[in-house]
Amino acid sequence: MRKKYLILTPEEYVRQRFVHWLVHHLHYPTTHLANEIGIELNGTKKRCDTVLFDRQGCPLGIFEFKAPDILITQKVFDQILRYNSVLRAPFLVVSNGVQHFFCRLDRRNERYVFLPSIPDYNLLIKLKS
Repeated sequence: MRKKYLILTPEEYVRQRFVHWLVHHLHYPTTHLANEIGIELNGTKKRCDTVLFDRQGCPLGIFEFKAPDILITQKVFDQILRYNSVLRAPFLVVSNGVQHFFCRLDRRNERYVFLPSIPDYNLLIKLKS
C-alpha cells in the first residue's frame, strides 16, 4: 500500500500479512486503509500502525500489530486505547499474527465489547451504526 520497500521486521511481516487478509479475504478497500498514521498525543508524536477510514475520511478502525513473539497484554491494549483517545474510532484490532483481538466501542456506555472475529467489511459498516 505504501508503494515502497521496507525492512521486513517481524512486526512488519504481521502487518503486511494482516492487511493482505483484510483486503483479499474480508474485502476491506485499500483506498480506506493507511499505514503509519501520525497523531499527537499529550504533546508527543505517535504512529498508529494501520488506520481504516470511512468514506467521509473519519477513522473507523485502528490496528496495532506486534511481532509474533510479543504477547498481547494489557499494555498493548492501553497503547491502542491512548491512540483512540485522539482518533475516536469505533473499532480496534490488536494482533501479533498468532492472536487477534477485535473490539467495538459501545458509545452508549463508553465500553469496549470484544467480538469473536473480525467481520467482513460490509458487516463492519453495518456494525458501525
